[in-house]
Order: sequence, then C-alpha cells, then structure tokens
Amino acid sequence: YANYAIGKDVKAMKAVVGEEALSSEDLLYLEFLDKFERKFVMQGAYDTRNIFQSLDLAWTLLRIFPRELLHRIPAKTLDQFYSRDSTTS
Repeated sequence: YANYAIGKDVKAMKAVVGEEALSSEDLLYLEFLDKFERKFVMQGAYDTRNIFQSLDLAWTLLRIFPRELLHRIPAKTLDQFYSRDSTTS
C-alpha cells in the first residue's frame, strides 16, 4: 500500500512539474502505480484469480523496484520471494 500511495503522490507531482522533472525513482513509482491499477485492481468481472495467483502478481509488481527500496518488507520475506521466478510455484 505504501508504494501505491507514493505513486499517487508522484502522479500528482508530475501534473505540476512535468515528467522531465521526476527522478528515476519517481518513475518507478509511476510504473508501479499504472501496472498495479491495470493488472491488480482492475480485475475483470469474469476474470478469476486465486490467492496464490494474486500473491504472484503482487510480487511481480513489487519487482519493479530494486530490493533496496522495499524497506517495509522484512529481509527474510524478500529472501524467500523477491527473486523467485513468477512462472514457478
């Protein structure tokens, strides 16, 4: 949720200062915001996704960020899931 909230803030900032003024880190948050809304939140009425598929998708989206930016996720959890290939499991 924190990365989504930051993405919303960056989107608002982009409207004021323009995309050229954003940092590379800001651009990651914009990418995450866009993909999170399109792929995770906007699940179609006839699309089915179980909890495991949702978690895999969430990790795929979080991998947009370098591991160092995922401060709120415990290192043990990152060790277990961050580098996992989303095609396995």
